[in-house]
Amino acid sequence: PAASGVEMAESYIKDLKKTLPCAVYLDGEYGIKNLYAGVPAKIGKNGVEKIIEIDLSDEAKKEFEYSIKAVQMLFDTAKKIDSSLT
Repeated sequence: PAASGVEMAESYIKDLKKTLPCAVYLDGEYGIKNLYAGVPAKIGKNGVEKIIEIDLSDEAKKEFEYSIKAVQMLFDTAKKIDSSLT
């Protein structure tokens, strides 16, 4: 499950550097670029300080890829509605 806003805010404000599941911008992590996805990330005073890449089983990798495709399709549809989205 995703981290609660309280957990994320506390980790940010107190610089706890907690690793929490949250939606972050991927720029090559997990082989994904230019897309937000739910993955583990270390949250501290600088916001997302590190994206944690974990080894996924073949089944988990397949499910993650399915999820990424769904997010990408939704984003592509949104760009058709509002061309200012990039």
